[in-house]
Amino acid sequence: MRKIAESTVRRLSLYLRFLEEFEEQGMETVSSEALAARGGTTSAQVRKDLSFFGSFGKRGLGYSVAELVRRLREILGLGRTYRVAMIGAGKIGSALVQYRGFRQRGFEIVAIFDADAAKVGRNWNGLSVRDVKELEGELRRQMVDIAVIVTPAEAAQAVADKVVSLGVKAILNFAPIQLMVPDDVVVKTVNLALELETLSYALTNR
Repeated sequence: MRKIAESTVRRLSLYLRFLEEFEEQGMETVSSEALAARGGTTSAQVRKDLSFFGSFGKRGLGYSVAELVRRLREILGLGRTYRVAMIGAGKIGSALVQYRGFRQRGFEIVAIFDADAAKVGRNWNGLSVRDVKELEGELRRQMVDIAVIVTPAEAAQAVADKVVSLGVKAILNFAPIQLMVPDDVVVKTVNLALELETLSYALTNR
């Protein structure tokens, strides 16, 4: 399959959420125009995004909601469970652990680590926060698919190096630093300051 732009994948994820809402409302079919209206895009863009993965829907009839939900979940790889380790038990980490949407999407947080002795041993949603010194032993004991790094910037690269050496191939990074990883490891960085600056620009240039 040809390489798909990240912006396209993000829109597919949004379409899936809208379709699940339509399904809950009892809708059996939906048009590209309806999906576009919810996603703030155009019907042509919806059709183009879906065309990368095959033929969907029929002209004049729209898309089957149930079928498109099933296909998008397959495309996005949501037919399995992903085991997630959280490194950093601060406020952001706490919020992420308590977010129910992760489990609903198949992302199961199986371990939480922190370097702060005051946090070690605390119970978060049935998981005990463990000393980060136990990271290597625990990740050798149980396979982890994704590491979520929620540490201070100065600690993030060392943590990334460690989880990569233990076989983790995907990292979600909340630390305000650009991580250096091998080419076969995927990193997505969530930079909250950058997002706020983008909003600031939008407000300034309305």
